[in-house]
Amino acid sequence: MKAAFSLVLLTALPLSTLAADAKPEIERPAASAQADGALHSVRQIPEACTRIEGRFTGDSAQPYDMQLVRTSAQCQPRAVFLDQAKVNPSETAGWKLNEVVRVPSAACSTQQALIEVWRKPAGQQVALDGQGQNRVYLEDAKAQAAAGRLAALPAYSARLKLEGAACR
Repeated sequence: MKAAFSLVLLTALPLSTLAADAKPEIERPAASAQADGALHSVRQIPEACTRIEGRFTGDSAQPYDMQLVRTSAQCQPRAVFLDQAKVNPSETAGWKLNEVVRVPSAACSTQQALIEVWRKPAGQQVALDGQGQNRVYLEDAKAQAAAGRLAALPAYSARLKLEGAACR
């Protein structure tokens, strides 16, 4: 699975400027510095059967490359991963900033990749039974599918940005 990512080169801006004052749902420290050409996992999204991989290229025209990789052929996705250029995720459009992953460059200490992971909830409330469980019955699911009333899937999207001054 390949997805197109647009690259935005930025000077050192605070995180609040990047995500329009959105506070990420998940906060983690910056990743360890990565060498040019070293392929690394940025984030795994199990419900979308997707892993985001990245690497610093050493090329000043496109310093960082990021792609989506399917985690397993047998994985059944419970969410979709959408191209950020097509959906333009923002809080005003119903998306939530899920996480901002910062990956510093080992070769250029003034530069780091910022990957904003956005999540759009499905929007429907899950009906629980008397025991507090969400149960799906095969015949009911078949009837809903035949009637075209399948529930919407949650969606994810990622935006790549570069922060800091280039060294080359």
